[in-house]
Amino acid sequence: MTILRMQDLALRDKRVLIREDLNVPVKNGVIGNDTRICAAIPTIQLALQAGAKVIVMSHLGRPEEGKPITEQLSSSLAPVAKRLAELLNVKVVLSQNYFQNPAEAVPAAGEVVLLENVRINAGEEANDEALSRFYASLCDVFVMDAFGTAHRAQASTHGVARFAPVACAGPLLARELDALELALKKPERPMLAIVGGAKVSSKLKVLESLATIVDQLIVGGGIANTFLLAAGYSVGKSLVERDLVDTAKALMQKTQIPLPIDVVVAKEFSATAEATIKHVSEIADDDMILDIGPQTAKAFADIIAKMKTIIWNGPVGVFEFDSFAKGTQAIAAAVAANQGFSIAGGGETIEAIDKFEVTADISYISTGGGAFLEFVQGETLPAVQILDEMGR
Repeated sequence: MTILRMQDLALRDKRVLIREDLNVPVKNGVIGNDTRICAAIPTIQLALQAGAKVIVMSHLGRPEEGKPITEQLSSSLAPVAKRLAELLNVKVVLSQNYFQNPAEAVPAAGEVVLLENVRINAGEEANDEALSRFYASLCDVFVMDAFGTAHRAQASTHGVARFAPVACAGPLLARELDALELALKKPERPMLAIVGGAKVSSKLKVLESLATIVDQLIVGGGIANTFLLAAGYSVGKSLVERDLVDTAKALMQKTQIPLPIDVVVAKEFSATAEATIKHVSEIADDDMILDIGPQTAKAFADIIAKMKTIIWNGPVGVFEFDSFAKGTQAIAAAVAANQGFSIAGGGETIEAIDKFEVTADISYISTGGGAFLEFVQGETLPAVQILDEMGR
């Protein structure tokens, strides 16, 4: 790829518009997890240190396009602006009228301007050319640093790069691409993928793609239930996709997929449900599989310990409930203890890594969800492709 990198450009006195992914969980004005904000800080600091006039933009949630933020305040980036200011130790001005008054987007000395939620702007998701040109008019250099939105061709991720005087990748995006390249195209072997989640159908392309390149593939969560059914086991009233049993069988022919030996079941999906450990051959018709059992956790940990490259996306159980979190905790600990290269991505995966306090021991944590999955599937990411085209 011929993508320009922000750190290679002279930015002094330049208006630098940085697209970050600051889409964090916010409830009643309180940020639940600031991982994505923290991840963006080094890029913003680097631009400030280079003497740039820094403007940041992001989306938050799914507000209604064309509707004023004053009518949907739960989608405002105000809490994010406050947290950015705390982490950067500089004044962060939230601009809510930049579209009507572009001068408001120009930061004063020693300040950073954060543009209000880009998804309130009509034409954002449709990659409208006029809106894209408007974003481009706000800057001398556009920096795409939001890997989490790189799979979307939108005005603030793709269109702006077409019309900005200079378009480049920020350090966070560049590191994401480098890490994924290392894991997928130049992996040390043996290589393992851990894919958890509710449904095979939601991650079918990922599973099919990984099955052709990994040495072993651990499946967890609801996905594992379909594989257990394919192997001839009863899964009771667990979440399962019976129409994809043949698909699961085909995947097991392509690579080694170790199945659970024992599982943790309950009679209902509840944080207070009684947890019972059972061998996979003992699952009753009214049992619901909510986690892997201790024998399986140890077997999986032994596999993980032997790997040189690990890709992890998705928990192996309902880790939000403490009674059904031990399997995912064991996986997290095993990946953290591994001495090879590990890359983890996806919202629930990041939540699990945070919950079990192993962040520092994972080689690389991707801030992308959908983008991470699409890259693993071998899909072209529009926001990356346009940077490549503009850099030629």
